[in-house]
Amino acid sequence: MPVEHRDDQFEDRLGAALRTAGGTFDADRTALVAGGETRGRRLRTRRRTAVVSGAAAIALVGVGGALVAPWGGDGTGQRAVGAGGTTVGPGDASPTVTATAPSPVSGAQLLNTLKQLLPSGKLSEQKTRGTASKKGPYVYAVFDDGKGAAALSLSLHRLVPGSKEARQATECPDKAFVPYDDCVTSPLPGGALLKIVEGYEYPDHRVDTKLWTADLVTAEGAYVSVMEWNAAAEKGAPVSRPEPPLNSAQLKTVVADPAWLRAVNAIPVSDDVETPPTASASEEVESDSIVTALTGLLPKGLSVVGKSKPDTGFGYVVVDDGKGKSFVQINVQPNSQDIGKELFGEGSGAVTRPDGIKVVVRQGAGDDKGKGLVMWTADALWPDGLRVVVSAFNSASQITGPTRKNPALTLDQLKAIATDSKWQQLQPAPN
Repeated sequence: MPVEHRDDQFEDRLGAALRTAGGTFDADRTALVAGGETRGRRLRTRRRTAVVSGAAAIALVGVGGALVAPWGGDGTGQRAVGAGGTTVGPGDASPTVTATAPSPVSGAQLLNTLKQLLPSGKLSEQKTRGTASKKGPYVYAVFDDGKGAAALSLSLHRLVPGSKEARQATECPDKAFVPYDDCVTSPLPGGALLKIVEGYEYPDHRVDTKLWTADLVTAEGAYVSVMEWNAAAEKGAPVSRPEPPLNSAQLKTVVADPAWLRAVNAIPVSDDVETPPTASASEEVESDSIVTALTGLLPKGLSVVGKSKPDTGFGYVVVDDGKGKSFVQINVQPNSQDIGKELFGEGSGAVTRPDGIKVVVRQGAGDDKGKGLVMWTADALWPDGLRVVVSAFNSASQITGPTRKNPALTLDQLKAIATDSKWQQLQPAPN
């Protein structure tokens, strides 16, 4: 069987991190395919602009362009080579702002740094990109320490300090969407945050490929992501060992090495970044407000036994009526006029109410993995473009098996929630 890997994993994993921190909503594929694509373009535009605007905030300082790690190192004694060839470590130089941009870091240099940080073993199938690449710096290799070949990758990027993206990159995923064995987040000296997750490549465990990740975000917005598998490729390769080769301490050593920050600082600012939408800061609804509103609209007799973490635009609750847990998710999307014809037009089955709200209901499978999940959905588009999608499952999450025959809410109850006037009150005011 041929094995493959993708060299665009950073964008995939960042997007996954943002979705899983607050919910993927992936199960409602039919309802969200058109709207999700459009909204995804908006989010990508915003993220690209955020990344570039954070370039000036990367305060990697030292003498003559040399690097000082903002977290003070991890005790391993690793040291970074400065742009002028000066070797420095944490505390070796006073914080002097670099006057000139650092020299580019090649893919070969990044690979050599990774080799020095790994335990004894052999590397093969190396693929790299340096800081001058438009796709961003990246290293991929298959590492074999004598206990089985394992794919490894490292990606570097910038995030806006304090942004939603930076925060979610270091938050443990929501287990309602992403199962994992362990997740630990920890602060490092200097304001950096480190997250290490021992999880799986496939949320449904259809194969036993494990994926362990280490994500580090500094206070200045530098983002270092390391991923490792217990197979020779991310997908399509048989499991070659019980676990990935690097334990948590070794992952920390790799991801927290100061050399990566010099490389992040050398990433050039893009000249072709799209302008963010004027209303980008106010076109979404915070999920804590969504969950509060949803809870207040639930029928009597339902107890809320779980709910989503704070995020934007999405929320869920887990309810129980004494007959089994039921997962209820909601997505609130202002300014969704652009998907009206695709999802609520001719042939969609949409019904237009006297108040102008178009409603579509759907009943179908809640997954495509044969678990037997059932999902009922009410999808409402308001005359002003507000879209509210509410779905209920016959399970406690989107990735676990059924807990009951049908969802705890009927279609009529879902329609009543999706068309309630409370959602209009939550819409952000226009700029």
